[in-house]
Amino acid sequence: MSELLLETGSVTGSVVKMKSVLGENGEPVSYNLPIGDELIDMNALLGRQVSLAATGNIFCTHCSRKTKKSFSQGFCWPCFQKLACCDSCIMSPEKCHYDKGTCREPAWGEEFCMTDHIVYLANSSGMKVGITRASQVPTRWIDQGAVQALPILRVATRQLSGFVEDMLRQEVKDKTNWRAMLKGQVDVLDLEQAREDLLDRYAYGIESLLEEHGLQAVQPISSDVLPIEIRYPVLEYPTKVTSFNLDKNPVAEGTLLGIKGQYLIFDTGVINIRKYTAYELTITTP
Repeated sequence: MSELLLETGSVTGSVVKMKSVLGENGEPVSYNLPIGDELIDMNALLGRQVSLAATGNIFCTHCSRKTKKSFSQGFCWPCFQKLACCDSCIMSPEKCHYDKGTCREPAWGEEFCMTDHIVYLANSSGMKVGITRASQVPTRWIDQGAVQALPILRVATRQLSGFVEDMLRQEVKDKTNWRAMLKGQVDVLDLEQAREDLLDRYAYGIESLLEEHGLQAVQPISSDVLPIEIRYPVLEYPTKVTSFNLDKNPVAEGTLLGIKGQYLIFDTGVINIRKYTAYELTITTP
C-alpha cells in the first residue's frame, strides 16, 4: 500500500479504519485513510473541500465477496457467522468459551485472546474503563477519541480482562458519548487518583481472580506510569453534531475541519469511517 498526498483529483477503493500515529512533543495524531491500494494523508486535507461518495459496492474484508450489507463492520453474512472475530464474546469477553472447546477458530483465539490485555482508564467524553490487547496501545485510545489514557492492569487473557472490566464498570462507565467527544468539551481528569481509588476499592475482587487463575493472571501496572495526553488535528469543533449516513445519502462532503477518533469532522456534518469498513468509496478534492 503506497502513501499518497491527494493534492487534487480522486481515488476509489474499499476503505478500512484510518491508520493513526500518536504525535510527539505535543503534536497531534497523524491520520492516513487506507482506500484501495492507497494511503491518503488526511491531515494534509484539513481546511480543504473534501467529498466522500459511496459507489454502492461493498466487499467483505475477509473473503472479498461482494455483499449487499456489511456485518460487524466489514464482513459478509457467511463470514460473520463463522469467524471468531465476529463472535459475541468479542463484545463480551467475559463470555469467552475457548476452554469449552467451542471457539470458532481456536488458532485465532490463541493468537488474539490468549495474550496479554490491558485494562485502562480513558477520558474521551468523561471517565471510562476499557480493555485492549497490549499490542493495540495507544491505537485503541486514539480510535475512541480519548484525550487522556492510563493503563492500570495487565491481564493474561481477553476473558480475564472482561472479568476485570465487568467488575470496574459497576462504578465507571465503559461507553463513550461520541457526540460529546466530537464537540471537544472534555474536562481534564485526575486519572492517577482514579486508578488508586479503584484498585483499592476492588482489591478483594482482584485477589479473588488471582486465587482462581494464578498469580500472573492480573498484575497492577506500576504507579510510575503516567497518563498520556492525546491531541487531535482539529481546526474547529462542531457546536451541533450531525452525522452523515451513506446508506441513505451516498455523498458526504464539505470543508474538512478536523479528525478525532475515527471521525472526519466537516463543516456540514461528521462521518465515522470505521462504520463504512468494506464500503467502496471515492474520495475527491477539487
